Amino acid sequence: MTFNYFEKSALFISGLTATVIGGMITVMPHVFYAGYGITIGNDPNLLSELRAPGAGLVAFGSLILLGVWRSALAQLAVTATLVVFLAFPAGRVIGIALDGLPSTGIIWALILEIVIAVLCLFAFRRRLLGRSGTA
Repeated sequence: MTFNYFEKSALFISGLTATVIGGMITVMPHVFYAGYGITIGNDPNLLSELRAPGAGLVAFGSLILLGVWRSALAQLAVTATLVVFLAFPAGRVIGIALDGLPSTGIIWALILEIVIAVLCLFAFRRRLLGRSGTA
């Protein structure tokens, strides 16, 4: 599978975003969450529970980025992109419904995730609908 420039750009943006955010959560969770006004303390259990999905996000982001350049990973990269950037906003919307509105920073994160999801859905719409061709 080969990608056109728009598809590669969408994958690159989503992969870079996932890798950077995941890396921040994994390596510097205090700094990352302070940006949202969240103080997480020094509980090793909580830190472990934050770092583990952060590392998972790094893995997904790295896979997505590899898919930009390795055609053998292209379909997997598209799937990973859609899983990450549809699941995160879905989880946030569920959180809003169950818990109420979070901070402005988290709302902006939700908006960014939705923008990336829409970008990727648009970029890969023909592939998702089973139509060939590049746009």
